[in-house]
Order: sequence, then structure tokens, then C-alpha cells
Amino acid sequence: VSGGYPGEYIKGQEITGIEQVSGSQAFHAGTALKEGKIVTNGGRVLAISSYGKDLRSALMKSYLECKKIAFEGSYFRTDIGFDL
Repeated sequence: VSGGYPGEYIKGQEITGIEQVSGSQAFHAGTALKEGKIVTNGGRVLAISSYGKDLRSALMKSYLECKKIAFEGSYFRTDIGFDL
């Protein structure tokens, strides 16, 4: 998500590393294409989904892939999915 979300956040931050995600799917939510670059355009920017031998391994894979993606002010939650 964008820094400041769910409150105010800055749009237009260039996102890098999406092309490095491997074995997982990056779903765009709050992104836009500007001058040939993918940039932030919302609070919830991306979701990373992965497969694994079980739920925990799939979650861990997603969290590892999230670390490849960067933009100014980005952060990701580490509590999502564990309550399923």
C-alpha cells in the first residue's frame, strides 16, 4: 500500500521490481501507466498471490515476492492471510 493509506497518500510514485516477481501473480489495484512507467494511483496498490504446498508456504512465498517491489512510501502488511 501507499504510505499514509488509509489516510492521505501521494500518487505517481514509480513502482519498480514487479518484473522480478517469479512464481506468483501481481494483481494491480491502485496503479497507472504514466510515460511508460507503472506508478501508484491509489492506496491499495498491488496484491501478490502465490501457490504453495499449504497455506503457510503460499503466504510466505507472497511475502518474499513483496520484498522485490518498491516505491517511495511503500509498505505491506504481514498479518494478512494468517486468520484463514
